[in-house]
Amino acid sequence: MQSNIERNQPSPAGNRLLIALPIKDREHCLAACVPVELRFADILAEPGERIRYAYFPTGSFISLLATVDSRANLEVGLIGNEGMLGISLLLGVEIEPLHAMVQGEGIALRMDTASFHRELKRSPALHGALKRYLYVVMGQLAQTAACTRFHLVEARLARWLLMTQDRAHSNEFHVTQAFLAYMLGVRRVGVTNAATALQNHQLISYRRGNITILDRGGLEAAACACYQADRAAYESVME
Repeated sequence: MQSNIERNQPSPAGNRLLIALPIKDREHCLAACVPVELRFADILAEPGERIRYAYFPTGSFISLLATVDSRANLEVGLIGNEGMLGISLLLGVEIEPLHAMVQGEGIALRMDTASFHRELKRSPALHGALKRYLYVVMGQLAQTAACTRFHLVEARLARWLLMTQDRAHSNEFHVTQAFLAYMLGVRRVGVTNAATALQNHQLISYRRGNITILDRGGLEAAACACYQADRAAYESVME
């Protein structure tokens, strides 16, 4: 399974959840964090394991995967510099419900659980921001479930490419058919047909696993409504 993200644009300077905090609160949180380099396919969490760290991506992004019948995985969420991994800590739950795998290499800010709980108690602003973010995540999980059940693979692939571009800050990806099938929970032939359709409409270029987004506006039109719904939910609650 391979997926390399080629970054043609600089990564964002920080995590949006932390950037939005008042200066003193942000400084306290940053002091409690350790910058770490996340590598592609690193497993940061497994279902049922105790959560040791919260991760705030800055230049990386993380897939949340649900296991089906202990054999197959389906991507149900994607976390970039707009969010964090470990949001269940906000509820006092230190058990991980999902697989978390690095999809895009880069830096994240890592905070151990004890420090996370201390910062929550110390900073009402952080506590409030993370409650709003939890609301957004709950909506995104529900949206993804409906999307997987009702929408065609072509529209779901367009949505996935847009979500990945938003977090990778790049128009170019190297993604194998096997990896896309793994993320979308479909057979490889379904990915091939969907990618071919998007390419025939000149929305993307797809050759030997190299995907280039040629027409973002057209890709947004081809994506299911779930993409815009997710963005609108985040912007209305978080910004």
